Amino acid sequence: MGSVIIEKMTKQFGEFTALHDINLEIQEGEFFALLGPSGCGKTTTMRCIAGFEQPTSGKIKIGEKEVEKIPANRRNCGMVFQSYALFPHMNVFDNVAYSLNIKQLNASNPVKQLGIYARLLSKRLGRTPKDIQEKVMKILKYVELDQHADRLTSELSGGQQQRVALARALVMEPAVLLMDEPLSNLDQKLRHSMRNTIRTIQQDLGITTIFVTHDQEEAMSMADRVAVMDKGNIVQIGTPTELYSNPLTPFIADFVGTSNIIDVEIVEQINGTIKLKGDNFLLQSTNTIEKKQAKAIIRPEHIQVLPYDTDVNKEEVNVLEGIVLMSTYLGPTVRYDMKVGDQEIIVDTTYSSGISIFEEGRKVKLSIDHGRVLLI
Repeated sequence: MGSVIIEKMTKQFGEFTALHDINLEIQEGEFFALLGPSGCGKTTTMRCIAGFEQPTSGKIKIGEKEVEKIPANRRNCGMVFQSYALFPHMNVFDNVAYSLNIKQLNASNPVKQLGIYARLLSKRLGRTPKDIQEKVMKILKYVELDQHADRLTSELSGGQQQRVALARALVMEPAVLLMDEPLSNLDQKLRHSMRNTIRTIQQDLGITTIFVTHDQEEAMSMADRVAVMDKGNIVQIGTPTELYSNPLTPFIADFVGTSNIIDVEIVEQINGTIKLKGDNFLLQSTNTIEKKQAKAIIRPEHIQVLPYDTDVNKEEVNVLEGIVLMSTYLGPTVRYDMKVGDQEIIVDTTYSSGISIFEEGRKVKLSIDHGRVLLI
């Protein structure tokens, strides 16, 4: 069983509290991401699960077993580190086989241990057992590295090294796979490719996976569910679409994607529509809230930019007047920095060949559907 349950876990380093009363329930076979900025506690949470850190208080269960007092090497967790932690003097095969050799070493009597030590020192002194050979080659074929079994890891590309680290963790058939920002050392194109590779392998094996990252795109594209962390707390857990569409706090709205976060005053509520006052402009929203002061959350892609002379029905959508401060061409999209009243906002529009980009200083109209104005 590969489920993971954390109950009221706190971790202190001296007088500093790194984790505050963490509660998590991760299902067997789930791809779960811990997402947050540096220093939020996500890696500390993973290290507590792995057994590299001891919680100050609280419980950790893997399957039906409480593991907080069990050493790391007996928790049946596979770990892929940010730095990969490969042995540069060993070839790919020996890196992946190493953990199997150590497992066999710990379970053997002194006589058999001598033979294992011998083959760890040199293949000339001892032969790798057939069961280990078959197991290693099977997993190397799975990660498409069987043709590179005899190459030193120092001769491999970053993506290949990452797959060696993944194979080394998977060959132990762990109940839970833990991955600590494993893609941070790769370039953007390779990161995208490896995201697909990791997700495909995880789905094929059905292994419970906990993935730590500060990159919201990684978390959103790979995970079944995501826990957003901030200052040692879990602030929201949900699917990627839930976090993006319904953030509970301005921090989540800003961290998960890009948002315009606008301070507004509730003017009145009429027939399910709320009238809002910003800095020298008015908005309407169909999202209810029981406050006098609130934050209006508007995603940049939910704003349409129109020529200033466009006639728009103000009863159906919010229509704001804006001035283009800057336009940035990003290939498939154009990002505009706009001034609306005394507020600066960001607008993302889809770019098509032949469509002109609004120049800086141009007066425009901005159309925003009432339902796209989320209130927090």
